[in-house]
Amino acid sequence: MKTNSFSVICAVGSLFLFLASILSATGWVDVGEVGLSLTGVTCVVACGCLALASFGSTRFQGFAFSLWVGTFVVAALFYPDRFQRVGDFELKTLIVPLIQIIMFGMGAMLSLADFQRVLTMPRAVVIGLVLQFSVMPLVGAGLAWGFGFQGEVAAGVVLIGSCPGGVASNVMAFLSRGNVALSVTMTACSTIVSPLLTPLLMKLLAGQYIAIPVVTMMLSIIKLIILPIVAGLVANWILRHYRLRGPWLDRLLSWLAMGAICVIIAIITSLSRDQLLSVGLALVAAAILHNGAGYVLGYGGAWVWGLDESTRRTVAIEVGLQNGGMASALAVNTLQSAQAAMAPAIFGPWMNISGSMLASWWRVRPTENAPAATEQQQPA
Repeated sequence: MKTNSFSVICAVGSLFLFLASILSATGWVDVGEVGLSLTGVTCVVACGCLALASFGSTRFQGFAFSLWVGTFVVAALFYPDRFQRVGDFELKTLIVPLIQIIMFGMGAMLSLADFQRVLTMPRAVVIGLVLQFSVMPLVGAGLAWGFGFQGEVAAGVVLIGSCPGGVASNVMAFLSRGNVALSVTMTACSTIVSPLLTPLLMKLLAGQYIAIPVVTMMLSIIKLIILPIVAGLVANWILRHYRLRGPWLDRLLSWLAMGAICVIIAIITSLSRDQLLSVGLALVAAAILHNGAGYVLGYGGAWVWGLDESTRRTVAIEVGLQNGGMASALAVNTLQSAQAAMAPAIFGPWMNISGSMLASWWRVRPTENAPAATEQQQPA
């Protein structure tokens, strides 16, 4: 557990900046008319310093991505106009191509072997998929009803629960000493069936809140998710054929994906800033309950079916982590609703935070029956 000097300096600087923002916001320090601006700048810079500090600490490195997401969210809350348009160009039009870049990266880190692997572990994959597309949509619908969310906000909660597993789940499975091969296969399979299941679940569970264009949503998922993944698979095959594939590509695609997710969440936050401030706490509570239910019921379901500990951890993470980027894109472009995108914008960062914590907790509790290759195999 090491922490370098740069991380310490960033952490201390972050603490002082947070203190300055609190003093300026409460009026304890007279900063005149620039008080709100000073508060915003110091909060954003403080969050950025905290994210930088996490890179140099082995203990908190897993939280770096979540901290960067938080930095972009804070910036969007204080300066929403900066994330809505540049000149006459509306930044929300970037959401679709950014999602496609993420999915292309996912495809480029997969191979046909990841899909063929379902034949070697069909029981675990089927159990995981059934839990994924039953537990999370139903819990999402229950929370939307229980919290009294209305219209597009409620539909957004159901939407995030109806989406397939998120790409971050592979990394979390690796950190938690889970079955990485199973995690990659489950993510790939849940994504492939999502054009059919996600629109049907939305029609069944969210149709009471808003009109759900089932066919349009199916076509959108194919364009957003399936085609870029197929293109990534082809690119991966070409690179491997010419022996150009290497660890550098995985690192590059991971950085691109993380940057794209940060920008997407910031744009969505800026578009629904006022509504987010009014229902934000309720959505945060719903996110915590929804995500926690996914972990508990995913692990419990795998345990009931007699799967080993390593597999139970993997299923829990796959069920608990959804593809927030896909949900955000569908909300903005298919449902045409920034309010429906609020739930994915909040659920996404929380899932990364909780997933990091759960993976770290499990990592120091190795399992006797965990596959020997789990610790050596890098996540796709």
